[in-house]
Amino acid sequence: MGRILSVNISNHKGEKKHPVASCPALINTGLENDAHAGRELRQISLLADESIGKMRRQGLCVSFGDFAENLTTAEIDLISLPLGTKLKVGNDVLLEVTQIGKVCPKPCAIFYTVGECVMPKEGIFTRVLTAGVIHVGDEITVLDNNYYSGN
Repeated sequence: MGRILSVNISNHKGEKKHPVASCPALINTGLENDAHAGRELRQISLLADESIGKMRRQGLCVSFGDFAENLTTAEIDLISLPLGTKLKVGNDVLLEVTQIGKVCPKPCAIFYTVGECVMPKEGIFTRVLTAGVIHVGDEITVLDNNYYSGN
């Protein structure tokens, strides 16, 4: 079991996200008022604090949301999760892993600001199966893949 260290949103794609105390997760959409919300498969992105720590150890001064991740996590091995894995966040939210890593066609503002981006290698993407509010400090639990058989 892991936990949510930060919930992050932004007004525009390709930029750092700013932390909020909590945010509604909307079914088949993503986080309310986030630039990445939409009906695509990459509705909510997750990045482990352990990945951010690698960048800090290289001398970069980075914070939660600097890699445009929606949820910064701890104590959960995100990149080992197979596609289709269900994640329970807090009391209500159910996410499904839809993509591991991503291909960046060109360096974004994050790359130019931070110097390197771990999101393409170590970030994961999910879609929202069950709505609810995600709070900083919520537990995140990996569920059996047979847990949910919804849309």
